[in-house]
Amino acid sequence: MNTNRDRVALVSLGVQLTYGELDRLSLAWAAWLQSEGIKPGDRVAIMLPNMLASPVTLIGTLRAGCVVVNVNPLYTARELQSQLRDSRPDVIVLFEAFAATLQQVPASDRPGRVVLAAAGDLMPRLKGGLVNFVVRHVQRKVPAWKLDGASRLPEVLKLGANASFTPVQITPEHLAFLQYTGGTTGEPRAAMLSHRNVIANILQVHEIAQPALGDLLPKPLTMLTALPLYHVFAMTVCELYALYAGMRIVLVINPRDLKALTKIWRTERPHIFPAVNTLFAALLRHEPFKQLDFSNLRISLGGGMAIHQPVAEQWQRLTGRTIVEGYGMSETSPVICANRTDATSFTGTVGFPLPGTEVKILDDDRQPVADGQPGEIAVRGPQVMLGYWQAPEATSQAMTADGYLLTGDIGVREPSGQVRIVDRKKDMILVSGFNVYPAEIDAVFASHPDVTECAAVGVPDGEGGEAIKLFVVPAKSNVDTTAMQAWARERLTGYKRPREIVLVQSLPKNTVGKTLRRMLRDQ
Repeated sequence: MNTNRDRVALVSLGVQLTYGELDRLSLAWAAWLQSEGIKPGDRVAIMLPNMLASPVTLIGTLRAGCVVVNVNPLYTARELQSQLRDSRPDVIVLFEAFAATLQQVPASDRPGRVVLAAAGDLMPRLKGGLVNFVVRHVQRKVPAWKLDGASRLPEVLKLGANASFTPVQITPEHLAFLQYTGGTTGEPRAAMLSHRNVIANILQVHEIAQPALGDLLPKPLTMLTALPLYHVFAMTVCELYALYAGMRIVLVINPRDLKALTKIWRTERPHIFPAVNTLFAALLRHEPFKQLDFSNLRISLGGGMAIHQPVAEQWQRLTGRTIVEGYGMSETSPVICANRTDATSFTGTVGFPLPGTEVKILDDDRQPVADGQPGEIAVRGPQVMLGYWQAPEATSQAMTADGYLLTGDIGVREPSGQVRIVDRKKDMILVSGFNVYPAEIDAVFASHPDVTECAAVGVPDGEGGEAIKLFVVPAKSNVDTTAMQAWARERLTGYKRPREIVLVQSLPKNTVGKTLRRMLRDQ
């Protein structure tokens, strides 16, 4: 950070922090942890939205040699308790609006030290006071009561600034993050990511960004960060890679507030915009967004879920930039594959394996299949996790004898070397002995003019197999599902057609925007 001390590192609600200020504040957090007896290897839970306190506490935790446990701020008390019980952090820092959630967790499962952060913390006094007043009293997002025994972040940082800090010797193999998987297929578990894993992925991302950004660097670029930083995609790409490259990270607290996001874009004119399909699609439907200036935009990076072809085509027509789709998972820090960042058209694939990354496509006997044939994606590279936290059996099941991680995703390798995702292995639907991949059904129906969003799931069939049920968020009120079925007959073979189409107001999603098929099946 020394060479960039005067550059702007973070922007939130119009307030800027320089790299020098980030250095100073994160060092204060690290010193406070040491003063509290928190040792290298101890866990620190961070339960914050995209606010200034999030990067400060994350960087400070790593500087102290401690392990970051990223926590979804929107977790219920049950979900929070499960993660705290598994990771056993000594400290948790959380947005004060979520203190009520922690209060519901039994005291025996709470960390010994609780630090509350307010939206206006780390801002100038007048601005911070106004922000906190609005959040607490106008938006009424903060309960009137306080969490007993909790400290406040400004107080903690003041104590840390006056405490001494002993630099910590950290090796590449030291544990850096416990990154919990999304839990869309069952009980979440934590991928153990080392410093080597994450640094390797930062350098890999930096390498593939060069075709699109090389002529602009070392000019400070702007990364518009609407994805939540507790998610591994945003943490590595929007936060750690951006800091490594000396970028200006503009934090968006609520990406669902399209009006606010559009205003931020108009002011900041970003060079890089990572998002998921649902956010790209929502912005394309937001009329004021269509009036913006996109001349600065160099990379539109899509991940977290499949990018639908119609969305990619509309985005390119509007912005002049194709969506560069990538693929990754928590267990790989996260990026495995990506398309070329200077691509001029949407490929429909997730691109090529990153530098230093090996990808195999395996059959059920874990043998490689021919190009063009579907199989489970297996990956080996420096970004692959150390294993699952306190779960050696699960780690063993996820790894092959020669060190490949079994992703649970079905894909094919194109003759060009690009990888195409077919679907999640666990989401595969078995219809009359045929394997059906929901992503294919989704992609077909997403191109229907009356469909805003859709998701296919398998439901039990009387013959012992499964039938396809499609949930559709309609684009208008008078959608004819019978006509939609007839439309599908021209595009899908018999066993791939939904037996039933159900119109719904919305699809259940996690906070990153990924559709939760399990919840649809449970319905």
